[in-house]
Amino acid sequence: MDIAGRPLPEGSWWDWKVIVRHGGQLRLAAGYDLTYHHGLEIVFTAPGFVACPSAFQDPVFREPTADETARLRGALGETLPVVVAFEADGGGPEPVSCLIAAEGLDILPGLVQRRPRARAQADPGLRDWPGPPLPTD
Repeated sequence: MDIAGRPLPEGSWWDWKVIVRHGGQLRLAAGYDLTYHHGLEIVFTAPGFVACPSAFQDPVFREPTADETARLRGALGETLPVVVAFEADGGGPEPVSCLIAAEGLDILPGLVQRRPRARAQADPGLRDWPGPPLPTD
């Protein structure tokens, strides 16, 4: 599988999610199950145009069509160096067409553990001390 002419590392990149989205960066996480970890991050630097759902599955990356390139030129006044087009399962009845244009692209393979939410509650029954319970006289 290639993205913007660059090969992705071997792996099961079925599940995708936007994990960072602000003016300077769009970061996508990919893996076979994003519940506890992911094995790939795609980082778009200085994104100028983003049209994709916040989570999607099974993307099929391709070259942008002439209509998509014209759409970008109309929206941005120029064509940015990195343009990524793909179809993906966005959770609806039909695949969704996605388009991202940015100044740069980094492909970062490697295992990244998911952090628990800040307000996540500990599982009931877990003790916060080692050993048997203390006597309560």
